[in-house]
Amino acid sequence: MSKVSVIQTIRTGLFSWLIGTILLTAMSALAADVHTSTPFVGKKVNGGTVTHSRAGDKNILTLSDDFKVPDTPDPHWQLVDSKGTVYLLQRLGIKGDKVNTSIEVPSYVPDIAKVQIWCAFAETLLGEASFEKPVM
Repeated sequence: MSKVSVIQTIRTGLFSWLIGTILLTAMSALAADVHTSTPFVGKKVNGGTVTHSRAGDKNILTLSDDFKVPDTPDPHWQLVDSKGTVYLLQRLGIKGDKVNTSIEVPSYVPDIAKVQIWCAFAETLLGEASFEKPVM
């Protein structure tokens, strides 16, 4: 093997390593923007999780496919931040049999420690899921 082919082999190996490292770093950065909560636990909501993700500059919360909407008159999304401030948001149910399974978090919410399902009619906590550490 000549010196030129050895140098080309080393260059190719270094270039491949560099590209692999860049891709791994990029994938890790993307994965860091997705957080899944503990399962919901409560009087009427047990099971299912909520996932936090980012879409550009928006924070999105999405209920898992196994989440079951409670059979109560007025269930809503409710968020609790790391300081304990509570934010009552959209209804879960919308026109017809449709459900708000995904919402955009308002910009005034600083972070999310817990996601709750709240019955606005009975003013009762139906279930709660928390994140390992506050997200956003």
